[in-house]
Amino acid sequence: MSLESIKYHRGSLEVLDQLLLPLQTTYVKVTGVEDGWKVINKMQVRGAPAIAIVGCLSLAVELLKDETSDKKIMRQEIEGKLNYLVSARPTAVNIKLAAEELINLANTLSADENVSAESFKERFIKCIEKMLVKDIEDNKAIGEFGCEAILKQLEGDSQVRVLTHCNTGSLATAGYGTALGVIRSLHKSSRLDHVYCTETRPYNQGARLTAYELVHEKIPATLIVDSMVAALMNARKITAVVVGADRVAANGDTANKIGTYQIAIIAKHYNVPFYVAAPLTSIDMSLKSGDSIKIEERPDKEMTHIGDFIIAAPGIKCWNPSFDVTPATLITGIITEKGVYAPNNLQEVLPP
Repeated sequence: MSLESIKYHRGSLEVLDQLLLPLQTTYVKVTGVEDGWKVINKMQVRGAPAIAIVGCLSLAVELLKDETSDKKIMRQEIEGKLNYLVSARPTAVNIKLAAEELINLANTLSADENVSAESFKERFIKCIEKMLVKDIEDNKAIGEFGCEAILKQLEGDSQVRVLTHCNTGSLATAGYGTALGVIRSLHKSSRLDHVYCTETRPYNQGARLTAYELVHEKIPATLIVDSMVAALMNARKITAVVVGADRVAANGDTANKIGTYQIAIIAKHYNVPFYVAAPLTSIDMSLKSGDSIKIEERPDKEMTHIGDFIIAAPGIKCWNPSFDVTPATLITGIITEKGVYAPNNLQEVLPP
């Protein structure tokens, strides 16, 4: 059974505190937008799809308690709070697109004289709740399409070895996962020989979270340090690399966790197919290329410390971008809930 990172029923939201994994399994109550912003910014919840879902659900929880009877005031507050939530992690596009969709809905409901304030609230909250259900359905479709694409390149019923980076599973989404969803589907089809996951410095999402999910589900896996990827591909026959995405530009350039770019370069050298697994909400057709993607920079302490323990020389300067951009030329295909697309053919599924 997949791990449950988000617990929601109307009026109540809890998220699994991923900073405490794998040593502690603790849920944090989110009572409104301010709590939502904090758990996203502090990375207690992370992964672009999960960020969007938790941010929007935090608004739903807060809105349910709101007794405002003026639709215009409600609309103004919704827009301000959604923009505030987007600021918590600016690189992830999913929450930006979800905010735009919800702001448009709020504008429509506010302008409709036949919609009461109570009906406005009910329809708005239901729209957010549908996002939660749809995310899980989309992840399962991504898993199936990715599994099919990887198996197509093999002869007979040979087994698959996959490398993945960061965490893209149940902990990064509403459930099932994107890149890890592909791995789950391969395992379910009895074609997965082994998974290799990188530790993913400096925040160790691979070692703490992906390894935790793989062990939990008894999927055969081995943890490697980030600097071992070339050695691994030289020593083992890797069938494919599958990673997630925080934002994909119109030309297929992909922003993902720092370290993804160098894995793609190594995969190209060893002729290993390199796939990006992401929902359509991660694709930003307003950006022509990855040069326009804003890259978040994180605090030095995330590099110099593990928990409260210092691991670097005091006084050393740090550069800590949270993401890098992999050029589309290094990407074999982008796996979405609608199918697998070449990076230069995204306009087939999302016209500019």
